[in-house]
Amino acid sequence: MKHSITSALLGASFVLAAFSMPAFAAGGGGSDDAATTPTCPKGQVWDSKAKKCVKKTSSAVPDKDRTEYAYTLAKAGRYQEALEMLDTLKDPNTKEALNYRGYATRKLGRTDEGISWYKKSLALDPKYAKVREYLGEAYVIKGQLDLAKDQLMTIKSICGTTCEEYRDLHEAIEKPSKI
Repeated sequence: MKHSITSALLGASFVLAAFSMPAFAAGGGGSDDAATTPTCPKGQVWDSKAKKCVKKTSSAVPDKDRTEYAYTLAKAGRYQEALEMLDTLKDPNTKEALNYRGYATRKLGRTDEGISWYKKSLALDPKYAKVREYLGEAYVIKGQLDLAKDQLMTIKSICGTTCEEYRDLHEAIEKPSKI
């Protein structure tokens, strides 16, 4: 009996430990950091240097971490929180921040607004394949497959047909319901 109680308590402590740790978001297109960034409770941001969640108002968290965390939130379906995180950037005009703002607004159903953010990102770096993928997906949503295919061909010239951005946009064009 004593052994059963000890085993039960040990098992319960493992379960509690698992639930007390930050959740890790699935990847899918940001930097490698975004694929492994944990999600924090609302109002907090992941500090990669401290390796923990901190208040989003913390001045110790650099824009790069805030940008990657915004993408992590967006990939987790927390689009409005992602936009709010991007609002805390000292420099919101980086190719990544503009792209992720476009992604979050598009996922909120504001496709035209998303396209405008994607175009601002492209103005900073025309060879940024990830923004071209998302812009192409926005064109698919709007039924503008010719424009989506133009983005696909540009991605092909940037990174070939085996890169994730090419494969993802190709699939979106072939199966628009998957977006």
